[in-house]
Amino acid sequence: FPLQTITGNFASVIHGLNANHLTDQVIQRSKRMILDTLGVGLLGTSTEVCHKVTQYSKIYSSDTSSTIWGHLDFQLPPLYAAFVNGVAVHSMDFDDTWHPATHPSGAILPAVIALSEAFPQKKKISGLDLLLAFNVGIEVQGRLLCFSSEARNIPKRY
Repeated sequence: FPLQTITGNFASVIHGLNANHLTDQVIQRSKRMILDTLGVGLLGTSTEVCHKVTQYSKIYSSDTSSTIWGHLDFQLPPLYAAFVNGVAVHSMDFDDTWHPATHPSGAILPAVIALSEAFPQKKKISGLDLLLAFNVGIEVQGRLLCFSSEARNIPKRY
């Protein structure tokens, strides 16, 4: 058998995953990670850097229904909502982390929420589907770290 490519590895793991693959422990841990990330993100909306990216991103305002956390006055396309909300989470630097050093939820949750809000009303995803998407994102990020030579020994390099 030929060696599997990185992309092939990702695809084989992700293909066919569904909410039934989430164990009770994964669901509970994911909920805690999401709650923590939302709390840090809401606190982060008060930072100067978040104010700057929010003001900048207003030029992309649209009718697309992706929420900017802490702002009820406008919405952005999913890409920009995820960016602004991700900056809010990372601006506090209290979001979750793992080794090698990365902040998984701050990169994943804003994107998953922004995309889920953009679905048409008749195709809205369930909370369990959101948890699955969140966990797939965490898994992909972890696998990227495992495949990255740059991620090795980060604490020793800094």
